[in-house]
Amino acid sequence: MPSRAVAVGAMLLLALAGCDRTPSGGGEAAPKAEPKIARTGPVPEQRGGIAGATPMAERVAVVALLNKRNGLVRDLEMRPGDSARIGRAIVRLRACERTPPWETPPEVGAFVQLTVQEQRDDKWYRVFSGWLFKEQPERNIVQHPIYDVFVKSCTMSFPGGESVTRPAPATAPAAKAAPAASSAPQSPPTKGGEGTASAPAPSAPSPAPKAE
Repeated sequence: MPSRAVAVGAMLLLALAGCDRTPSGGGEAAPKAEPKIARTGPVPEQRGGIAGATPMAERVAVVALLNKRNGLVRDLEMRPGDSARIGRAIVRLRACERTPPWETPPEVGAFVQLTVQEQRDDKWYRVFSGWLFKEQPERNIVQHPIYDVFVKSCTMSFPGGESVTRPAPATAPAAKAAPAASSAPQSPPTKGGEGTASAPAPSAPSPAPKAE
């Protein structure tokens, strides 16, 4: 019967259409893209500092993120205001600073924030916010069982460039000048001796004898 054949054909078409649908909950997830550096907020206003130095927004810092579980270190080249997500960690750079080349000892620092998504509840927590120093890392420590952050460099320039001449040291006082020679006549030096010797004074004449 034609009506029955039409019904069977319609059922077959519906079955084929259902087989072509992709299940919403299953299937293989698409691979995640490589994390990129993103700007997350305004750059902090630069106050003080050295006039003519690179503005804060134009400085470039290298911040390293360490995963203590696998020992992998990821170097992040960032500008103030940038952030980068790697796995369950987000690193934000707020500022970076270093001493000018004419000051000693040299020091490099960066203001870093670390936010971690904890596995216990999948919530994000700010685990660190503060300055980190390259030469003295013990001054501020990231206390987290999995992640650690440390600063490697802060690229910026200063007035006069890197080769700024240090002030010359003060010169030693000039030696005291020798006293001027006297204009008075000097006695000739004695033979075989050093220096000068004064001539002997003439002796007084003896008195004449009295007449008897």
